[in-house]
Amino acid sequence: MTIAAAVNENAANLSNYLIYSAMTVYTLAFLAHIAEWTFGSRSKVATTSAALVKEAAAPVATVKVAQRVGGTAVIERPKVITRASTSDRGIADGPGAAGTDEQGDMYGRIAISLTVLAWALHVGGVVARAVSVGRAPWGNMYEFSTTFGATVVTAYLVLLLLGKKVRWIGLFLTTAVLLDLGLAVSVLYTASDQLVPALHSYWLWIHVSCAIISGALFFLGAVSTFLFLFRDRYEVALTEGRVTDPRWANIMSRLPAAASLDKFSYRVNAAVFPLWTFTIVAGAIWAEAAWGRYWGWDPKETWSFITWVIYACYLHARATAGWKGRKAAYLALLAFACFIFNYYGVNIFITGKHSYAGV
Repeated sequence: MTIAAAVNENAANLSNYLIYSAMTVYTLAFLAHIAEWTFGSRSKVATTSAALVKEAAAPVATVKVAQRVGGTAVIERPKVITRASTSDRGIADGPGAAGTDEQGDMYGRIAISLTVLAWALHVGGVVARAVSVGRAPWGNMYEFSTTFGATVVTAYLVLLLLGKKVRWIGLFLTTAVLLDLGLAVSVLYTASDQLVPALHSYWLWIHVSCAIISGALFFLGAVSTFLFLFRDRYEVALTEGRVTDPRWANIMSRLPAAASLDKFSYRVNAAVFPLWTFTIVAGAIWAEAAWGRYWGWDPKETWSFITWVIYACYLHARATAGWKGRKAAYLALLAFACFIFNYYGVNIFITGKHSYAGV
């Protein structure tokens, strides 16, 4: 009989301290992102959008007399700027922080620096948790949540390191991670302990790690999709010449163009979909080893498959039916909602074979 290793209480306590420290620094990063959005100057795209808002609000004032022909005034109206002219490029450096704007750029850089520091503390907390129990640190919902948050931030920082213009995600990222960690330490917290025998398998490292990585990238795609819906509606209002609330326009103009947001979400979802497929296959293989069957329509298995089907429909529609824009966005958000329900809803409210993981 295998004797479970004792829990390292010092490492467990250190993990808790690091997680709480990470939450503190994430809060500072969140405030820095707020300052960037509030005080950063608007980019060229934003300036064009603001001009269109003024033009839509006062079309009469923009009409001018171009010339007189035979004593008759010929009225020249301003050209209608199409959505393509205001949405073919995203914002270069962040939510309105142009490269030449020192104040906005400073707040943005501070926010990123604080996010990196919080990420280091966060990862340290996850590693310390692993050391405390001598296993993969995702054996229950608390550990999964903390690891998931760290993976989301890792993906974001990797994109920044690769030179991708995704600083606009920062505010929404820090908000989500704070909510994730807050829920983890207040509702989902579970003291360090060993796993039940069924989870003592190398598939724990493979299956669950793939699920965490997939979820982290799906989250980035979902944020982009959600923001696309608002930005697209804003651009439609500009194109149609309808008056837009200047305060709302000021917020929307700090986002990348709708086309950029749509393209980013599609590429992320398409890139991670094969990994999510492998996650389900790996889970089936592990289920056969643990329970003697590959598939039993357990609630967790069922909702994982539903999530897979909806993401597959989204990608298929984009590739073959030419679905772009709002229809595809709604489908992508539905798929991510299923992923979230599969984690929180199924684990907390539905009893199944995965219930032994505990809260």
